[in-house]
Amino acid sequence: MPSATRHNRRSDTPPPRTGSSEVEVLRTLLDYLRTSISAKVDGAPEPQVRAAAVPSGTNLLGLLNHLTFVERSMFLGDDVTDWQATFQAAPADSVADIVARYRETVERANDVLDGCTDLGAPVPRPRPGRPAPSVRWALTHMIEETGRHAGQADILRELIDGSTGR
Repeated sequence: MPSATRHNRRSDTPPPRTGSSEVEVLRTLLDYLRTSISAKVDGAPEPQVRAAAVPSGTNLLGLLNHLTFVERSMFLGDDVTDWQATFQAAPADSVADIVARYRETVERANDVLDGCTDLGAPVPRPRPGRPAPSVRWALTHMIEETGRHAGQADILRELIDGSTGR
C-alpha cells in the first residue's frame, strides 16, 4: 500500500455553507459531492483506476461511470436495465472520457433542476408508465448515493496512489 506524501495530500474542503432555503441546501450539498467524486477520479492513473481493490470488484472508474447512469436515470429519464453493468467502464473509455461524461450529465441534470421550483412536485423526466419521484426525494437520494460512492472513491484512490482529501 502506498504511503501518502505531502505531494498527494489535498486539503479537506468542508461542506459549503448555504442559504436557508431547502432547495438551495439540497442542491449545494449535491453539487459539493459531485465535485468531490469527479475530482477523486480525475487524473487517477491507468490501469489502477479500473482495477478492483476490494473483493466486490468495485473500482474507482466504475463508481463514476455508475453515478453517471444514476444521474441520467433520476433526472433525464434514461432507463437502465442492468445496474450492475454500470459499475464497469468500457475499455475504450479513458479516465478523461468518463469524467467529462459525468460532468456533462451533471450539467444537463442541473438544467432540469433549474426548472424545478416545487420540491414536492415530481421530477419532470420523460419516462412513460413509471411515476417520477418528488424533486425532494430525488435530490435526497442523489446526495445519499453520491456520498456513499464518494466515500468508497476516497478509499480506492488512497489505495491506488496515496491521494487523500478532496
